[in-house]
Amino acid sequence: MTVAVRGLAELLLTTGALMLLLVVYQLWYTNVRAERAADSAIATLRQQWDDPSSAPGGAGADTDAGVVADQSFAVLSIPSLGVRVPIAQGISKERVLDRGLVGHYDGVGGPASAMPWDKEGNFALAAHRNTHGEPFRRIDRLKPGDQVVVRTRDTYYTYDITGSLPQTSPSDASVVRPVPARSGFTGPGRYLTLTTCTPEFTSTYRLIVWGKLTSERPVSQGPPAAPGGAAA
Repeated sequence: MTVAVRGLAELLLTTGALMLLLVVYQLWYTNVRAERAADSAIATLRQQWDDPSSAPGGAGADTDAGVVADQSFAVLSIPSLGVRVPIAQGISKERVLDRGLVGHYDGVGGPASAMPWDKEGNFALAAHRNTHGEPFRRIDRLKPGDQVVVRTRDTYYTYDITGSLPQTSPSDASVVRPVPARSGFTGPGRYLTLTTCTPEFTSTYRLIVWGKLTSERPVSQGPPAAPGGAAA
């Protein structure tokens, strides 16, 4: 009996240790890995933008960063939250979101949405709120007037936050329509939608934040100034 109890205790301890390691991996290491890859990928993207002849994925020995750079076409900055992360096409969990990227709704695996340079439409994005870099962890703190800046090779697109929807169904595609439902927008324009899971550490619902394009600035003129005078 004693041997059986001891064996059961050891099994429980081992299982507990493995579960703890899994939690540490999910809540800490995936963030470290994704943030490191994102920082390196942004540097690589800028190098490619400045020198189109440079080899894609040239992120040195950092394989993650090279893959992230190859997938990315823009950089998203949210100055008030200290967020700066690459944007990739698609919202695949495995290929995009779990790599710490912000994903663009491009019609594959979800609704299609506009690009920033389109003269009309809704540029809709998704990202994790927890783990894997958690780029959208604090977007619930965004308030009207806060800025979101999207940089492509040639242009800075600045959006002002206009409002949010605290909770909706994951299947609610109306929030990423060209004129998103419940956004307060009443006609065609150039809009931004940010989507992420809510409540935190669940995927039960979606949190939505909307913005409207307020400026379009060539990269050659330098980055736009954030409120308070700091560069975005």
